[in-house]
Amino acid sequence: MLSRRLLLSLPAVALFAATLPARATEPLPVVASFSILGDLVAQIAGPAAAVKVLVGPDGDAHVYQPSPADAKAVAGAKLIFLNGLGFEGWMSRLLKSSGTKGKAITVTQGITPRAAAKDGHGHGNVDPHAWQDVGNVHVMVATIATALADADAANADAYKARAAAYRAELDALDAEITAQVSALTPAQRRVITSHDAFGYYGKAYGVSFHAPQGMNTDSEASAKDVARLISQIRKEKIKAVFVENISDPRLTQQLATEAGATIGGALYSDALSPASGPAPSYLTMMRHNTKMLIAGMIKN
Repeated sequence: MLSRRLLLSLPAVALFAATLPARATEPLPVVASFSILGDLVAQIAGPAAAVKVLVGPDGDAHVYQPSPADAKAVAGAKLIFLNGLGFEGWMSRLLKSSGTKGKAITVTQGITPRAAAKDGHGHGNVDPHAWQDVGNVHVMVATIATALADADAANADAYKARAAAYRAELDALDAEITAQVSALTPAQRRVITSHDAFGYYGKAYGVSFHAPQGMNTDSEASAKDVARLISQIRKEKIKAVFVENISDPRLTQQLATEAGATIGGALYSDALSPASGPAPSYLTMMRHNTKMLIAGMIKN
């Protein structure tokens, strides 16, 4: 039987316990394959998840070699977000070797892929750079939010609210790009880039992109392709020539020199910039790229 002294002390103990701060829930451990996707996941996850990005800013996911630290991160993750469409050729091996019990989420599911050029350059028959069309990112965000909510029901409402707010930002971004590109004549909307990474952007906003290198930076452009492109630049007097942050600039410089064109500002195709750069997030990346493209195309 409980003593009278102990019974009297119980309310005080209960009151003391109620004043203690609730034990913080550990953030959901999440992995994203590359920096652009990592930003999208972080925007929706907020503080409820700890997002580890495998291929960081200025990194080339086409040729990336995972490290033991990557395998450890994947092994401990509850969710692993990947682009799919053949973009991360190394991911299936990493998932297997890590022994992870986490769920792999392909964010491009539900997106109609753009057909690749005849020489798909390692991606099969589809173009993996779906994020270059803002409309596709709407689909990605919905997939991300659903996966997070399913894995962490306690924060499901917060994930859905952040996704809704972010989709509003995407709508504003899409309208901005459409308005800026629409101000140019169809003849001006022609661009040369390092590798074929902007097909979705071109289809969405009516811009014609040409590149000496295929969709995968792992494959070198042939001398025939380079010569053909130089001839096209000269014939059509294309002034908008750009190098990308993940590409070797020498090929683009060769094109510009031999065709008499000037290289514009750097574009961010497959990776964000560091925090101190002009494209540390998806939204800033798309705005930066559009600004650079408009400045180049207006000279055509």
